[in-house]
Amino acid sequence: MDFLLQLVLLIVGFVMLIKGADWFVEGAAGIARKFGIPQLVVGLTIVAMGTSAPEAAVSITAALKGNAGISIGNVVGSNIMNIFVILGLSAVIIAIAIQESTIKYEIPYLLFISIVFLIMGYTGGTITLLEGIVLWALFILYLAYLFRLAKKGSDEEEEENRSPLFLLLSGIVGAIIIVWGSNITVDSATAIAKMIGLSESFIGLTIVALGTSLPELVTSVTAAKKGNADIAIGNIVGSNIFNILFVIGTTALIIPVPFAANFLIDSAIAIFAAILLWVSVFKAKKLTRTSGIIMLLCYGAYFVYLLMQS
Repeated sequence: MDFLLQLVLLIVGFVMLIKGADWFVEGAAGIARKFGIPQLVVGLTIVAMGTSAPEAAVSITAALKGNAGISIGNVVGSNIMNIFVILGLSAVIIAIAIQESTIKYEIPYLLFISIVFLIMGYTGGTITLLEGIVLWALFILYLAYLFRLAKKGSDEEEEENRSPLFLLLSGIVGAIIIVWGSNITVDSATAIAKMIGLSESFIGLTIVALGTSLPELVTSVTAAKKGNADIAIGNIVGSNIFNILFVIGTTALIIPVPFAANFLIDSAIAIFAAILLWVSVFKAKKLTRTSGIIMLLCYGAYFVYLLMQS
């Protein structure tokens, strides 16, 4: 009975994370449009940050509660799932064209910071305050790149018809629900892990990673169906960068984050996922259905590995 209750709470937590992120993005993007912030900036920053908000809330909450296995596992697991599963599914639905800037700058930057993150975890076994500052410096550098990119883009704005008060309330309520949902998700996932004898790292890398990646999944698959390829790819690459630099960086500023030895392999797989994405699109300038199938098969193999380790 207690197991069923925790399972229901986990599902409720996921729903809160999804809806909270949806309302937060809607409110924040709407306010940005009201103040004339270019749409490209809104998409690359607010939408990517909004879909990464569940990871941020869950990871920071888990770290503060001493569940570091969930904290690191959630981010690494989400980054692996974002590429292998979400982009894989999106590419199977429809081949996704990719912008030149994504191939030249954004994917290589994701690869670079993924390697930096792995080195930080390997050298000290903990993501320290100083390393959190380094991650935040790299995050600010990325934001500067985005704003520079935005200036080269279109300045056309979408008209925002809703009132600023409605948009503000939407953003605030969304943020509150994300934080509340993250508490429920972490507590229930930890309880389930203990009940069935699974490690916190396994729960973080799989169940919690899937739950916090649902906003990216919904956004990317919907974008792929509608033919908005830039949103699908940009959302995933941007979210993965935010997950490492903002989520782990912010968590490390609050409290040192232990990096267990078993996460080295998972981090290496996250780097492999970024390399596979880069190689898949480098010449073709698009993510094909064949590449999507390969990515899904890679995640299947990774999931079997996780089961064997748990």
